[in-house]
This record gives sequence, structure tokens and C-alpha cells, in this order.
Amino acid sequence: MSIDTSTGHKDMDYREHTRTYAGFLLMTKVLIISVAAILIGMGIFLVH
Repeated sequence: MSIDTSTGHKDMDYREHTRTYAGFLLMTKVLIISVAAILIGMGIFLVH
């Protein structure tokens, strides 16, 4: 994803904003996969 930040506010730290957003997306993916694994494990070990 490429965003032109040259016309943005001079006090905005766009590099840090982009890094934080990328970290948020990564942790969201990890959380979704973890919850799916827990639910699959519950389905396997608690139902049988």
C-alpha cells in the first residue's frame, strides 16, 4: 500500500503511524488464528 504523505500535516509521524497499523493488523491475524485453533481444539477434545 502506498500513500502520498507529502501533503500531510508537518507534525504527523507517518512512519510511526504506518508501523503501528501494520502491528495492529499482524496482531489481529494472530488473534483470529489463535481463536480458531482454540475452537477447533475444543471441538475435537470436548465433543468426543
